Amino acid sequence: MLETAPDGPVAFCADLSPAGLLAAYRAGVYPFPASDEYTRALNEVVFADQVQEGHIRLVGEESADPYAVSWWSPDPRPVLSVSGPHLSRSLARRLRNRLPWSTSLDRRFERVVRECRAGRTPPWLTEELIASLVRLHDLGHAHSVEVWEDGNLVGGVFGVQVGSVFSMDSMFFHRPGASKVAVTDLAARFAQAGGVLLDAQRDSPHVRSLGGILVPREQYVRHLRRAAPDSLPMPTATLPVRRLAQPSGSR
Repeated sequence: MLETAPDGPVAFCADLSPAGLLAAYRAGVYPFPASDEYTRALNEVVFADQVQEGHIRLVGEESADPYAVSWWSPDPRPVLSVSGPHLSRSLARRLRNRLPWSTSLDRRFERVVRECRAGRTPPWLTEELIASLVRLHDLGHAHSVEVWEDGNLVGGVFGVQVGSVFSMDSMFFHRPGASKVAVTDLAARFAQAGGVLLDAQRDSPHVRSLGGILVPREQYVRHLRRAAPDSLPMPTATLPVRRLAQPSGSR
């Protein structure tokens, strides 16, 4: 399934059920649903030849519309060690001196997901996908970190945990630096639980600024296969962000 071009989907499959979604993450694959009929038709026009040649799998029942959801597994894969995310000196100084931010885990999962969808183009977080993610959250597989300022949600990140790997689906911010704080906090909590790796899914300058590196897809998938059991409970306490701005030896 993963022996495909590095810059395209590995499969088309309409199954966005919680079980299907979790199985995909465990295989190193994540979904990108079409936001409208135009995008769905474009998937078929652009990739139909590769599907016919067997380079991209078409999965599912004949009655379903597989081109409505593409599934991706980039090669190389952008990842971060749990010790990798770091705050810039300027942001760390602001947190120490002025910003009374705090963070929490799983306090507002669905709201974080919907904040990540707001204003995004294309809006790949469809209602069907959100419903499955919320179900995975209820089952303990999907998690969110929230960043708070005076009781207001100003940033966050969410994703799916596969043992010692956490695949980050999306993040948002309403204050500069809040998404970086969310990822740094997630890394600290996940490391405390025994987690090893954060998967950023898609490479970007923002991911690189957090300490992201690229690894071959094969290496990432091997890591998933030897990952610890899914149950690595992270600390849930609401914590001051100021702790993340301290030198590592004084936290």
